[in-house]
Amino acid sequence: MISRAESAALEGWISMEKKTILVVGLGLIGGSLSMALQGFEDYEVVGAVRSQATYDKAVVRRAAHRVTMDGPAELPGADVVILCQDPQGIVDFLQDNAERFKPGSLVCDVCGVKTAVMEAAQCLPQGVGFIGCHPMAGKEVSGIDHAEATLFRNAHFIMTPRADSQPEHIALLERMAQYCGFRDVVRTTPEHHDAIIAYTSQLMHVVAVAVCDDPDLFDCRGYEGGSFRDCTRVAALDVPLWTQLFSMNAPALTKVIEGLEDRLRAYRKAIAEGDPVTLAAMLAASASRKRQMNLEAAGGTTCGDTQKKRTWPYWARSSFSVCHRCLFHSHSLNLKQAVLG
Repeated sequence: MISRAESAALEGWISMEKKTILVVGLGLIGGSLSMALQGFEDYEVVGAVRSQATYDKAVVRRAAHRVTMDGPAELPGADVVILCQDPQGIVDFLQDNAERFKPGSLVCDVCGVKTAVMEAAQCLPQGVGFIGCHPMAGKEVSGIDHAEATLFRNAHFIMTPRADSQPEHIALLERMAQYCGFRDVVRTTPEHHDAIIAYTSQLMHVVAVAVCDDPDLFDCRGYEGGSFRDCTRVAALDVPLWTQLFSMNAPALTKVIEGLEDRLRAYRKAIAEGDPVTLAAMLAASASRKRQMNLEAAGGTTCGDTQKKRTWPYWARSSFSVCHRCLFHSHSLNLKQAVLG
């Protein structure tokens, strides 16, 4: 039987050995990650927030083992730091606290743009690792109120390591992703990530808000069906966040918008000129591509070489899926009869 002094010493040793994951920002994604990571290996999960309101909600919801309103003060003791703020907030946090991070620690982010954040992370001192991350999960609502530990189940986890990223850091993130319930981990470059996300996520939001800009929007009440609700679901977006995401990925997003404009003009031409043969061929081609993508996903197709082609894990973003859902319905239609009568 050990003495009280020995017991206290043992507890102190255990406390010293316990590692820390610091989640900076407990919104929808940060709060959900903080919840999901509780119990991961021998880590204590600490959530850092700025507002008293979020602090109170995080404590009530037990979003972390411990919640603080002074994130920078936790940096020297944090083994893993997950930055879950908006893009500019992440850039500012890195630059303002570069010298506070623990030597040998791993820093990562969950931002929807990678190139700008990875460039900002170059301010970190040598010995502090940084890996860009993007969990492909979310909702049309935000905030700690909507966070849940199950948010990431069956979602894809995108990782953009640096050339000098340590293998043990990559392996740690993969274990964390598996523990949170992610379906798989996709590795790519920041540039390739931003090009694909411009198409699968950002363009879908542009389409949704553009549809809602129509002057006849409020006249459609009672006429809207599932396809309309699906296409516009993400239009009630977080304006400051998406302004940053669009602006920080402007070249890639501009390119995919221009591509969509070209395809829309082709559809307008076929419809305006009364060309049902061309229209039917275009519809059939699009519907076939959508069915093929769904079959590949159902069959468990792997990501393959993400440097060379668009691959289906990137397409699993909910905003992309719902905007394309109506295309799959065409499998039950005879397109020739539908168009030619």
